[in-house]
Amino acid sequence: MRQHYHEQLDEVSGYLVEMSKLVEAAMERSTRALLNADLALAETVIAGDAAIDALAQKVEDECISIIALQQPVASELRALVGALRMCATLERMGDLAEHIAKQARLRHPSLSIPTELRATFSMMGAIATAVVQKVAGVLETRNLDLAASVAVADAEMDRLHRELFTTVLSPTWNHGVEAAIDVTLLSRYYERFADHGVSIARRIAYVVTGELPTRSELVENA
Repeated sequence: MRQHYHEQLDEVSGYLVEMSKLVEAAMERSTRALLNADLALAETVIAGDAAIDALAQKVEDECISIIALQQPVASELRALVGALRMCATLERMGDLAEHIAKQARLRHPSLSIPTELRATFSMMGAIATAVVQKVAGVLETRNLDLAASVAVADAEMDRLHRELFTTVLSPTWNHGVEAAIDVTLLSRYYERFADHGVSIARRIAYVVTGELPTRSELVENA
């Protein structure tokens, strides 16, 4: 019975890692679709979100079953409750990647972003992909130094988000209101994606230590 119990716990962890890798692929593809007005690629991200949702449901079902039947305590209960929260967060990250893909589809065959902002959004996409790669690593290893690096990447994402906001509000902005709305929404999607990565890193730190750190504490205590 105990062996089966631990196999169930390992299965939950495996599902979370698998989810993070699907989210990583979704973000990488949605960014490429955005930068290149690639409709076919955007459609693959939109269609692929169902697989992320299905895995989230598997995690939820498995966690509830384990809690109900095995009555875990202490660190195992923290891990299961954490898994429920983390799968919901990963699902939201997948939704954000889908939102970016839908924006690319909405403006196709035109680009959703002005040409001069392409490099900034390329950087945001690279940071977002790195964030979820790190999240997958933390889920596999419980390495709190790697968890801290998620918060560091998020700080850079915040800087780019502020930079884009300043650009859109500048008197020199000459791309109109519709483009300003597109840029603002897209920037927010990337910024929220990275925030969710930090949320998962903090939750893993809680599973490991029993204490839920703030973002700054996560970096300081690594």
